[in-house]
Amino acid sequence: MIPEIIPEHLLTNADEAAIAALLARCFSTDFGGRSFFQTRHTWRHVLRQDGIIAHLAVQLRAVRLGDDLVTIAGIADVATDPNHRGKGHAAMLLQAALDAARKSPARHVLLFGTAQLYPAAGFRPIRNPLTYIDLTGARSGTLHRDNPEDHLQVLDLTSEAWDATKPLDLLGGLF
Repeated sequence: MIPEIIPEHLLTNADEAAIAALLARCFSTDFGGRSFFQTRHTWRHVLRQDGIIAHLAVQLRAVRLGDDLVTIAGIADVATDPNHRGKGHAAMLLQAALDAARKSPARHVLLFGTAQLYPAAGFRPIRNPLTYIDLTGARSGTLHRDNPEDHLQVLDLTSEAWDATKPLDLLGGLF
């Protein structure tokens, strides 16, 4: 099985529906029937076997790290159909996403998660003071400021090391 990359603007209605159904099977969180939780992504990685059985989304975006504007790739909505778990599908999609991110302007990859595949891929936890807007339900909500997130992890894509002491402003919602 080979991971497929789909730029967001090329998602078909059928793929949108298949991803939305997969996310509904994999998460207890209500995605509202959407193929994304809060905001649209930049590209998706999927695995197909009689339909989409695994998915990972990437948002390419600028964030503020201290006074610096930094381009990052944010990993989101990692899901494998319950009938296909334990076969390395999520790890395969993560590697495909990291390969694509290395070809992008991103200097770091960020994600919110605790799965063991993340440290195995080189991610490390960080506790930067964090500012973001709650976009739950795809609606602008509360501004959260200076609340470190327990599950925030980073992977450096360049020789520039992430500074975990500087405040991080996501300039929008979580991914």
